[in-house]
Amino acid sequence: MNALAATNRNFKLAARLLGLDSKLEQSLLIPFREIKVECTIPKDDGTLASFVGFRVQHDNARGPMKGGIRYHPEVDPDEVNALAQLMTWKTAVANIPYGGAKGGIGCSPSDLSISELERLTRVFTQKIHDLIGIHTDVPAPDMGTNPQTMAWILDEYSKFHGYSPAVVTGKPVDLGGSLGRDAATGRGALFATEALLNEHGKSVAGQRFVIQGFGNVGSWAAKLIHEQGGKVVAVSDITGAIKNEKGIDIESLFKHVKETRGVKGFHDAHPIDANSILVEDCDVLIPAALGGVINKDNANEIKAKYIIEAANHPTDPEADEILSKKGVTILPDIYANSGGVTVSYFEWVQNIQGFMWDEKKVNDELKTYMTRGFKDVKEMCKTHNCDLRMGAFTLGVNRVARATVLRGWEA
Repeated sequence: MNALAATNRNFKLAARLLGLDSKLEQSLLIPFREIKVECTIPKDDGTLASFVGFRVQHDNARGPMKGGIRYHPEVDPDEVNALAQLMTWKTAVANIPYGGAKGGIGCSPSDLSISELERLTRVFTQKIHDLIGIHTDVPAPDMGTNPQTMAWILDEYSKFHGYSPAVVTGKPVDLGGSLGRDAATGRGALFATEALLNEHGKSVAGQRFVIQGFGNVGSWAAKLIHEQGGKVVAVSDITGAIKNEKGIDIESLFKHVKETRGVKGFHDAHPIDANSILVEDCDVLIPAALGGVINKDNANEIKAKYIIEAANHPTDPEADEILSKKGVTILPDIYANSGGVTVSYFEWVQNIQGFMWDEKKVNDELKTYMTRGFKDVKEMCKTHNCDLRMGAFTLGVNRVARATVLRGWEA
């Protein structure tokens, strides 16, 4: 089942639990606007190249739309639709005043020079500058984009609308980016894990963790878990997978990854098959890489008691059913990885106020939001007698539905 089908399925189950009217249900699913633009740029060799840029703006009942911009060769419209919709529910679960959006450009960033990427980003911004904005739609980095990409968007947008740092988040700190943004998704995943384990009378210290993915989210989660006394026993990334039963020294692993650009070959752990990472023996499994990795083929073999979904949509619905029968507790992506968008919200707030926070305030506020978010999800689980995924979906969908009705938008 692809990401869009799974998201739609979860939405429909939540709508049924909430007893939503069918017309309202339909209007919540349809995107507010889909934008597709042609971006033609001169390449460094003087030839012209054309790329397709797009933006799906899903819902703005609770505030401006918010979501990443990705540069990737295979940009699937269905996936972008699913991710835009997921952002609507995610921002509602986090209780921040946004709706969902997603977009990007179909290109291979590794095949383009820095100056070509800059020209492409600026042309894309010229095409969509009237459709994004501080109180309309606020982009952020995603796959293949970074703070520099956001800096170019900010600069190009400001040529049309005056200096507007709040038009994008995930910016360099020198241009109004927030301290703590880099670690935010990983730190949020740690706070979510703490909330879940506390509820079961446990703490991070002494638990054995396996982390799939050692990019921004996975590496920060590993570092912070290690600092809290958790034992990271296996890690994988695009280069391979490693394991050490006694616990991997994360500080040394960071140095190794910086030098070799991957976990492969790390001296203090032995290599294992990357495909077996998800079924390694551990207490807590954190998929922090791609979607759809936990499926009906491997769900039966998973040994973890808890799964923290730091990636988007890592668990297929079929696997969900198998795991819940086994008694595995899954903390769903729309809550577990909402730390990033929550600190993006803090960045936007700081830009609008023109008053920047120190890193301690950012982290303390994030902990407050993540802890409160977990309580809200649990409350919905009790009300509707459902698992954490449905608890999170009913919470998000209910907040958006209420805002839609209060604004008089229901069909």
